[in-house]
Amino acid sequence: MVAAAAGFSSGSGGLRDMRSFALHTITGRWLIIFASLLIMSVAGATYMFSLYSTDIKTSLGYDQSTLNLLGFFKDLGGNIGVIAGLINEVTPPWIVLSAGAVLNFFGYFMIWLAVTGRIAKPQVWQMCLYICIGANSQTFANTGALVACTENIFKPPDRGEDYTILQALFSIDMLILFISITCGVGGTLTAIDNLGQIGASLGYATRSTTTFVSLVSIWNYLGRVVSGFASEFLLTKYKIPRPLLFTFVLLLSCVGHLLIAFGVPNSLYFSSVIIGFCFGAQWPLVFAIISEIFGLKYYGTLYNLGGAASPLGSYLLNVVVTGKLYDIEALTQMEAQDRIREAGEDLTCIGVECYKKAFLIITAATMFGCLVSIVLVIRTKKFYQGDIYKKFRDQAKAAEIDMTTGVVPLKDIEPRPPADVAAAATTNTATSTTTTLNGH
Repeated sequence: MVAAAAGFSSGSGGLRDMRSFALHTITGRWLIIFASLLIMSVAGATYMFSLYSTDIKTSLGYDQSTLNLLGFFKDLGGNIGVIAGLINEVTPPWIVLSAGAVLNFFGYFMIWLAVTGRIAKPQVWQMCLYICIGANSQTFANTGALVACTENIFKPPDRGEDYTILQALFSIDMLILFISITCGVGGTLTAIDNLGQIGASLGYATRSTTTFVSLVSIWNYLGRVVSGFASEFLLTKYKIPRPLLFTFVLLLSCVGHLLIAFGVPNSLYFSSVIIGFCFGAQWPLVFAIISEIFGLKYYGTLYNLGGAASPLGSYLLNVVVTGKLYDIEALTQMEAQDRIREAGEDLTCIGVECYKKAFLIITAATMFGCLVSIVLVIRTKKFYQGDIYKKFRDQAKAAEIDMTTGVVPLKDIEPRPPADVAAAATTNTATSTTTTLNGH
């Protein structure tokens, strides 16, 4: 009987341990990371634009400028995440993620209906609205996943150097970073959005276009991982500031742009690798720089402010420069063949000249971004030469001591009044109490 009771007690304890472990797993921070990875894995539809952009262009009869205008609104929706950041400040992550799911379904479902002819041909502004809404769902997924990880893994305390949103928005450092992102990310994003048309103009097979997109996606991921680990190692080991690595990434992307500009045979494979790597490598550096310079108190909004430079660069370099120059060259080729463009006919350009001028301009803009980012390197050199993590280590150590010893830190102990003040307060309290009793 005793043995059975002991066994039951042991079994009950094991069941409680299993329940405790299951509860800890469900509510633990590592499940948050796993869930965030799942969310991010299905939030990358914007990077597939070059796969379905040709179908949009052909089925709806767009020229390259109109197609690049759609690409701009895709980038606008995919990077203007201020609304998602503000919503995340006042609501739990599940509301942000649910809103993103609704936007994703509506935007891309309407595009599918238009391309497959299940609805009447939409106006250009309607297609721009659809793709902007669908792409904007990505910012909700990114904000819900990234900020949840940041707040639950690192749990940073409030810091005196935390910028307000307006302080960060109108600071010189943010302006410099904004210009650098506009030039750097805008150039690589233009190349990614036009991969399908670039491959067709240079005579690559349709299957190769899928390969280019796959290479960009793979090296986009590797660029994010490598730049994150490498910048952290170089910063902690050799005090090399992150803005300097950002400058190096911009410089490296110029190689990919030049390979496209001169149409070196079979170079588009290498260009896809370089541009994909550089595009991915820029974002961890940008997000880390924003968190380190401007603080983490309003990080959910500030990192979306930095990302807003991407659609601006995409509009300037993709729509204004690349799309216009492509259409001019396509019309020139059509005139050379004594052809007149019919209404609704898409414009197609063949040859190296289609993108040569555009990517030479993009290379020059990226080089300008490199020079501007060097200014940020100089301005933040002293900051990165110091120990930027010392405050976090000291506070974490103090918190650990408090938990193990139960000692209340001195900063949390309210100062005691002097003895004479305390005695006077006691006398006044007793007098008022007596008066109240007598009056009653």
